[in-house]
Amino acid sequence: MEPRLSELFGGFPGPGAGAAPPGGPGGGGPGPPAAAGCSRPPARGRASARGPASAPPPAAGPPPAGPLHKHNKNPPAVPRASHKKVRSRPRGRNNPPFLPPEAEEGNIEYKLKLVNPSQYRFEHLVTQMKWRLQEGRGEAVYQIGVEDNGLLIGLSDDELRASLKTLRRMAEKVGADITILRERNVEYDMDSPRRIAEVLIRKVPDDQQFLDLRVAVLGNVDSGKSTLLGVLTQGELDNGRGRARLNLFRHLHEIQSGRTSSISFEILGFNSKGEVVNYSDSRTAEVICESASKMITFIDLAGHHKYLKTTIFGLTSYCPDFAMLVVSANTGIAGTTREHLGLAMALKVPFFIVISKVDLCTKATIDRTVKQLEMVLKQPGCNKVPLLVSSSDDAVTAAQQFAHSPSITPIFPLSSVSGINLEMLKVFLNVLPPLTNSKEQEELMQQLTEFQVDEIYSVPDVGTVVGGTLYSGICREGEQLVVGPTDNGIFLPLKVCSIQRNRSACRVLRAGQAATLALGNFDRALLRKGMVMVSLEMHPTVSSLFESEIVLLFHAKTFRKGFQVTVHVGNVRQTAIVELIHGKEDLRTGEKAVVRFRFIKHPEYLKVGAKLLFREGVTKGIGHVTKVIADVKCSA
Repeated sequence: MEPRLSELFGGFPGPGAGAAPPGGPGGGGPGPPAAAGCSRPPARGRASARGPASAPPPAAGPPPAGPLHKHNKNPPAVPRASHKKVRSRPRGRNNPPFLPPEAEEGNIEYKLKLVNPSQYRFEHLVTQMKWRLQEGRGEAVYQIGVEDNGLLIGLSDDELRASLKTLRRMAEKVGADITILRERNVEYDMDSPRRIAEVLIRKVPDDQQFLDLRVAVLGNVDSGKSTLLGVLTQGELDNGRGRARLNLFRHLHEIQSGRTSSISFEILGFNSKGEVVNYSDSRTAEVICESASKMITFIDLAGHHKYLKTTIFGLTSYCPDFAMLVVSANTGIAGTTREHLGLAMALKVPFFIVISKVDLCTKATIDRTVKQLEMVLKQPGCNKVPLLVSSSDDAVTAAQQFAHSPSITPIFPLSSVSGINLEMLKVFLNVLPPLTNSKEQEELMQQLTEFQVDEIYSVPDVGTVVGGTLYSGICREGEQLVVGPTDNGIFLPLKVCSIQRNRSACRVLRAGQAATLALGNFDRALLRKGMVMVSLEMHPTVSSLFESEIVLLFHAKTFRKGFQVTVHVGNVRQTAIVELIHGKEDLRTGEKAVVRFRFIKHPEYLKVGAKLLFREGVTKGIGHVTKVIADVKCSA
């Protein structure tokens, strides 16, 4: 697939290059469910009678329009149960009778009914809820009226009301809040209507201040990225002349030109009930952090080609969970849009698309832009399944499908001036679950501390301050670390005096979180972007010489020994020279090889397996580090 990414960087292949999205023929739900009469074992740590856990289930709504249903390769089967009446599948398209069987892992739980449970049963249900919340890092989704095998049974109004009352009691017991995402009718050959409900449970983990997701904002210049962020975070619509974006700019020339040239961060919070918490009503960042149980941190990147290196640095260094590609409805795919899409694909960052400025365009123009996007997303370089979001119900479905299926790409047409469809994007961001589960997070936290330095400041009365992301481990106030490598390839000892996240004081920093660390009187002149702060026990290895398996995405002529490129590996950005191409004299667009690079200025801290992206003019390539040839082994 990677060689096909060159189509995104090297030119548009035209209508003939489109390809149908992957998947089998349409129709049907997931594979055969278990027997409809199977009962749940009493304990969470049980061996499953349903066999291996399946993928996390999607929302219990109608199948999205378009080619999305082609991923369901297995036809639905009738539950095999001799002692129960067989439920036949309804012919209507709007209510599929099955969801995938409930997974043992993950944050999604199926419950047929929760009517007047005994005290013992209630305590067991609370324990289950704690498990699901832990799996979802503070969020869980309950499907009420659904059997464990995924069969949609539905409940009467009285049963549903009683089940939701029990669910609220369970949530209160664990200190969580519930939000009903949606309710659906289940159409069977029954006299009385039956419904299912999808409920979001949210509780901030005891060891965290809030849940945190990072979203990088990509798109061509003048597509409305900063304006959209201003509307989301300030709570006021734009006046059509860019008033909403003024609070986001960091430099005078950005205000004068209206174009972002640096990386800025904006926060959008959601409380435990799913309500938006932003800067409206004169809130400060500290108040938002205290009130929000879920935080979306937007990384506003530059759209102009002149600032491409800044955009690449933001994508590689700040480790975004997701990317939001903003496309103007009146211009369509233009400028750096295709290049930014290629960067997100190359770095394997899941992305969704926002079509802005729909208030300026006719319906025909918007439809043309949507078709243009669909054609690019379906081409062999992407192999994505576009999902046009047209209601809040679609937004819930899109959020749950998007997090669990890398091929789904939601598309949101909206306006920052009229506010049309803006609520759908907020619903999507509120429901969007984290990519990593609690087990993966725990494994990262058990590793040695490694903090990537992305920004350096001097703050009066505080001293030197560095900003960045904690890649692994745990960092506490007062901890002793070493920072480097310097130009000589050595690491220097220092002490973390204090920590702040989103302008609020924080005592402990955990893997995956971004923060600023105060270093006291440590000499700022000894620091630079691209350094790392690591534990004393790590004994880090630095190198100027390394090898990488690369794919040349685009190059006008041939790529050969002696060629100089700017290499991006995480927060490292430095010019390197090609020393050797294994097995070949040169490379052309789309070819793959193992290449040896040498940094021309100073050694860097690299790890085998790290993603690599290099560029020089129109030349671009991606790959990963396969070998680090050590210069020096350093310790404090």
